[in-house]
Amino acid sequence: MGVDLPAGADQRLAGKAAIVTGAARGIGRSCALAFARAGADLLLLDIGHDLAGVPYPLGTASQLEHTAQLCRQAGGPVSTVLTVQADVRDSEAVRRAVDVAIERFGRVDVLLNNAGIAAPSGKAVHDIEAREWDLMLDVDVSGAWRMIRAVGKVMCHQRSGSIINVASTAGLVGYRNFAGYVTAKHALVGLSKAAALDLAPFKVRVNALCPGSVRDEPAVEGRMLTEIARSLEVPVDEHEHTFVTAQPMNALIEPEDVAGAALWLASDESRQVTGSAVPVDGGYLSR
Repeated sequence: MGVDLPAGADQRLAGKAAIVTGAARGIGRSCALAFARAGADLLLLDIGHDLAGVPYPLGTASQLEHTAQLCRQAGGPVSTVLTVQADVRDSEAVRRAVDVAIERFGRVDVLLNNAGIAAPSGKAVHDIEAREWDLMLDVDVSGAWRMIRAVGKVMCHQRSGSIINVASTAGLVGYRNFAGYVTAKHALVGLSKAAALDLAPFKVRVNALCPGSVRDEPAVEGRMLTEIARSLEVPVDEHEHTFVTAQPMNALIEPEDVAGAALWLASDESRQVTGSAVPVDGGYLSR
């Protein structure tokens, strides 16, 4: 997944502590690695088990630990990497996870809200069951809000911090047969804008990151695009080609492309950027 930088070569997050949710694989793992290479201490969070109602396997405890090991190697001996298994639907579990970060690091400088689900999907809006709708919003929107609530007071007290909510191009446009996912991601963009205004007086920034079709890179064990394809009943062996045809740059987004944008938003290089929805979509939204 690209050229590995030597441990410690990038120090944009040196001395900072970051929490990454949904860190077991995919975009979460890629972002965690980017943060580690930039010198951050990390608390990596994932549910660590499957979830009733989600029709595909979620990140496992072993995948979460593998992410941690990769981050320890990437960050070098000066970085500390912790793991916590927690469900972002559980307010107490979220609070305890943040307490672990505070106890170990004394602060939280970056929160990357990446935990999310793409299915149950693949149904017209009038065919979605109430339990499917509630599950999607509880994980993808309320989960992010619970994390923001838990770290908000910490960051306000510090008078600094960057919160990055991983939304999607689905947070900016609609997609047929994905009403729950589209609604959740639009809500996440709205949450980012509202939270940015609430927290701006305390020098805490909140932005939404909106990736397009991200390739399921084996090195980070991504599978989100495959599951979206399944929901759309696109054959798995054809799904990359199908999604590429919609991309103006004729290529899928790589996980490291999203991680690069997340690192910029996490760093002081973006210190005047807040309340923004930042697409990483190869021009998809420009059509």
